[in-house]
Amino acid sequence: MATTSDTPVLDTLAAMTLDSIERCGMDEGTLILTRIAALVAMDAPPISYLAHIGAAAKADLSAEQLQDVLVAIAPVVGTARVMSAAGHIAEALGFAIGMQESEAMAMADSGAKAMADTEAHSRKK
Repeated sequence: MATTSDTPVLDTLAAMTLDSIERCGMDEGTLILTRIAALVAMDAPPISYLAHIGAAAKADLSAEQLQDVLVAIAPVVGTARVMSAAGHIAEALGFAIGMQESEAMAMADSGAKAMADTEAHSRKK
């Protein structure tokens, strides 16, 4: 399978995200918090959280809102998953801070770009 992109995996994930956003009626904040909750439930790796940092910032989500999600889902997913997620989130934030700005922005903004593309697409309709 030949690809014309240097980042076919990221491109595919961005396209999947865009499709999901277009089909979802949630506001940006609720959508990102829901995705974070799903990542916790799956015990996702830090890179998965890193991909949502830009979108969370764009939606003006606070650390308190993220903590509220972790508190809300703890009885369902368990303390081990919540503690693991807290570590993964901290690690993802460390990656974002430690990486070169262009690399961090490319990874963290993939979700925010998909949301912006959806907004632009909606305005054209």
